[in-house]
Amino acid sequence: MTAAADDLIRIRREIHAFAELPFLEIRTAALVVRELRGLPCSIRLGRDAMRPDVVEGYPDAAARAAAAERAIAAGADPGLAQAFAEHGTAVIADIEGSRPGPTWAIRFDMDALPIEESSEPDHLPARLGFRSTTGAMHACGHDGHVAIGLALARRLADRDFAGRVRLLFQPAEESVRGAAAMISAGAADGVDRFLAIHLGNTLPSGTMVGSAVGLQATTKFAAVFRGVAAHAAGAPQHGRNAIAAAAVATTGILALPRSSDGVTNVNVGTISGGSATNIIPDRAALTGEVRSDAEAVCAQLYDGVTRVVAAAAAMHDVGHELRATARSTTIASDDELVDQVLACAERRFGSERLRRTAVLSASDDASLWAAEVQRAGGLATYVLVGSGNPAPHHNPRFDIDESSMSVGLSWLEDIVREAR
Repeated sequence: MTAAADDLIRIRREIHAFAELPFLEIRTAALVVRELRGLPCSIRLGRDAMRPDVVEGYPDAAARAAAAERAIAAGADPGLAQAFAEHGTAVIADIEGSRPGPTWAIRFDMDALPIEESSEPDHLPARLGFRSTTGAMHACGHDGHVAIGLALARRLADRDFAGRVRLLFQPAEESVRGAAAMISAGAADGVDRFLAIHLGNTLPSGTMVGSAVGLQATTKFAAVFRGVAAHAAGAPQHGRNAIAAAAVATTGILALPRSSDGVTNVNVGTISGGSATNIIPDRAALTGEVRSDAEAVCAQLYDGVTRVVAAAAAMHDVGHELRATARSTTIASDDELVDQVLACAERRFGSERLRRTAVLSASDDASLWAAEVQRAGGLATYVLVGSGNPAPHHNPRFDIDESSMSVGLSWLEDIVREAR
């Protein structure tokens, strides 16, 4: 194993062992800055990198302060930890090439999922001692993405390439909220070429895909129902049951008619309310999402959610509030850029492991980066690198073949260096 591969694994495992939830990636962001220091890059943090005020459901000050304390206890620079807690966890690094050329932006997502990681001895992170114990888990490969991004910064430190590379270390991909916060701070301005990279997707390790297809637009939502409390036996006629409204809304949302114009997915993920068995509940809340690989179909589904929530509230005579908490769109990769990235892969690795497209049945706010760059006349694609994962994404036993990180790193380096 080479020293470069060892370094990739070191960084990936350090990130993996301290997994952090969306917008609370404080130790991870501090690690990114630590690894970038000394390199010939300009670094943007805080409001120069993201705008927390555009985010629905941004963690409150107490949650951010607690995350900062945990990060500091785990070795994060205290000054950086406090700054990230106050101003946001995004990090942007720009590296100038030695000659004129395009401006690249490459996204590396940093957040983990609220999953308790497997402790089974045949799970590699558990067996080798880097299993996360934070209550969160890198069950989607983002730890590997960050490691690749940092290694790429070191590779490009010689500045022997044309143009500029902007490395986007993004929070909150899993809740599709981080990209919008960074775009609002101008992070996509002036970008000519955008790439997102993702490890895994159940592909054989080392497989390279020039364009993920089928990425789904999504709208995440939260609904609150407000009723009237009353004694459940003594005076139920005076109460207005908020949980009943939420229950009707849940079944109605899950029963929304589908469309033949696109793949559709609908889910209610949480529901809560009430305080005691003998009290008519005066408040209930639910959260959910709609998705489709057709933007118009996703919009139709959310219109259906709006109607169902209003009807359920009217049926039980309660007040209601519905809001969209996050959105992302679909991606239409540019063939010109797909051709370029596949040509780079073929020159280094040959053609046997290459695929032009692969279906990615998920949502990702990389779509917002791509759309922003394409609106300004640039090109975008979303590449995949198989990592032979032994369990599905978002599973307590998810893991990656760490050698796949070297494949992704070399591929990205070649793409940048060969650009004109």
